Amino acid sequence: MEGKELWARVKGEVDLESADLLRRELEASLDHARPEILLLDLEGVTFMDSSGLGVILGRYRRLKNQGGRVIICRPQPQVRRLLEISGLSKIMTIHPDGPETVGGVTDGWRS
Repeated sequence: MEGKELWARVKGEVDLESADLLRRELEASLDHARPEILLLDLEGVTFMDSSGLGVILGRYRRLKNQGGRVIICRPQPQVRRLLEISGLSKIMTIHPDGPETVGGVTDGWRS
């Protein structure tokens, strides 16, 4: 672990059609940056289905296995509800503010 953070802004709909592209982009960024913390800024996500949850859960598992963690920032109410219903809110931090305000763990947008 290099001990740095990777910020990712996600926008639009995260569904079956877009989830694979998001997964590939996140994986490439994680491979390159090797962060300890992945901050997912979901403020711009207007819709998410189980495919999107799967992408988030997969990145959570990857980082957890490497001693890292995922923090979800600014989810819209409908996305936050989905995170709560699915149980993801119990295993990762959901922060109501932007990544730049999350407890001093960030130093700028990485992705």
